[in-house]
Amino acid sequence: MGAVRVCALLIWALLMQVNCCCSTACTRRDAADGFVCVCNGQSCDSIPTLVHTAGAAAIVESGQTVGVMQQSSVAFNRSAPSGGSAHITLNTTRHYQELLGFGGAFTDAAGLNIRSLSTEAQKNLMMSYFSHTTGIKYTVGRVPMASCDFSTHQYSYDDSPGDFELANFTLTGEDLQLKIPLIQLAGELAGKPLRLFGSPWSAPAWMKTNDNMSGRGWLKGAVGDKYHKTWALYFVRFMEEYAKHNLTFWGLTVQNEPADGFIPFFPFQSMYFSAETERDFVKTDLGPTLAAHGHQDVKLMILDDQRIFLPGFAKTVLSDPDAAKYVSGVAVHWYLDAVASSSDLEETHDSFPEKFIFSSEACEGSEPLSRGVKLGSWSRAESYAHDIITDLNHWVVGWTDWNLALNGTGGPNWAHNYVDSPIIVNPSKDEFYKQPMYYAIGHFSAFILPGSVRIHTDLSEPFLSWDLETVSFLTPAAISGLQQDLVTTVILNKHNTAQTVVFYDPSAGYIERDVQANSIVTIQYPLRSQA
Repeated sequence: MGAVRVCALLIWALLMQVNCCCSTACTRRDAADGFVCVCNGQSCDSIPTLVHTAGAAAIVESGQTVGVMQQSSVAFNRSAPSGGSAHITLNTTRHYQELLGFGGAFTDAAGLNIRSLSTEAQKNLMMSYFSHTTGIKYTVGRVPMASCDFSTHQYSYDDSPGDFELANFTLTGEDLQLKIPLIQLAGELAGKPLRLFGSPWSAPAWMKTNDNMSGRGWLKGAVGDKYHKTWALYFVRFMEEYAKHNLTFWGLTVQNEPADGFIPFFPFQSMYFSAETERDFVKTDLGPTLAAHGHQDVKLMILDDQRIFLPGFAKTVLSDPDAAKYVSGVAVHWYLDAVASSSDLEETHDSFPEKFIFSSEACEGSEPLSRGVKLGSWSRAESYAHDIITDLNHWVVGWTDWNLALNGTGGPNWAHNYVDSPIIVNPSKDEFYKQPMYYAIGHFSAFILPGSVRIHTDLSEPFLSWDLETVSFLTPAAISGLQQDLVTTVILNKHNTAQTVVFYDPSAGYIERDVQANSIVTIQYPLRSQA
């Protein structure tokens, strides 16, 4: 055997050791509120690669009792079954919005927690989210512009009062050590650059009416003045500094939760915009400044706050053509969805169909009576799946989780605003825990790829029962990498009992299947010619 071949085989063997560090099965551990899957530097479960066979659908199921990402297949039948407590019927020729993708936020807290692990465990965690082969295929990343509450302290990129030229603008150690390296790694694992979008929590204190990054306050002066021009330039400088690290931003939101800045003694970074002042800032300062510096293609999103402000906020901004020409979409958060109707999303889309709606933040554990981490909670997984299905069925084009990883208390957070995360890190044992929420997102993000198009799905179930939910997408062959388009349907069963579901696609046939209690099922198969 030649020396060259020996070297080649040794290199191949080493690569196999690196690439095969992760097992495919969950290492399950009981937790206070259910179960988690345990990962470390040596082993971590991976998302199954679905195998498609003629006349059958690939099935992936996760649930409170069945475990996570259990794979099977079921054959289609041309004859309609006689039973079934619920019926799902697809129309693959009736199309709606195109999906932009799923992702999470590169907060300081996430970076600190991920960096607290060994190098091998860090990579396994990042692969779990971003790997296009073994992870849940995240393609979106939110980046706070300077600090937010999920930082260890408040900071801006220019704390020099009166520096209206931003001569002292500079990124911080948090950007250079906790955000940028992880974003770069995520892009490598995803196999392509992420759709990054930046969101500010507050302008520097010296630019604000209350001289504080937190609490009730807004920009000094009025639109068109030096404070507003400087704040608009701040966005440009932020993107320019990240560009020096080969990171390009797909989008920006004008302001994170602008309503917070009107609340007296608000406990962390905030800055108030009404719909009217945001409209005027966009058309007079931010939009023109972005365009003047060559960023006219960056997707600018308004609102970035709760759905209850729709459709009014969108109508105020987008009914003004001078503002609307700079705006690509409307960003929404999920925290008050319980008191907001999904019809608000429908009305917003119907009023402005050329503008997309994008879910830019969600997390569990923010409620006063249920704050922080609930390790292993399946109900929180159901909450995620419910919100994703609702959003997707009402024109939302992407869904972004909050912190990629937190510690066992739901931090760090300088304002003690602790919440939950799909991945919880335990540095003392050099391991991390994938919660049911992680798999709930994965049932969508791993199998419904960016560029997929929602298709019409009818669901009928027994009278006065709303615990079964579903959504379907068509992924073009060019995106899936296969010879045929893929049909993907996700079903959430919040019932405490199994439900017999009859699934029907005229192009493929019927499937009758029991969907287990408190479970999520993904069904995927190649699209066939209409029967």
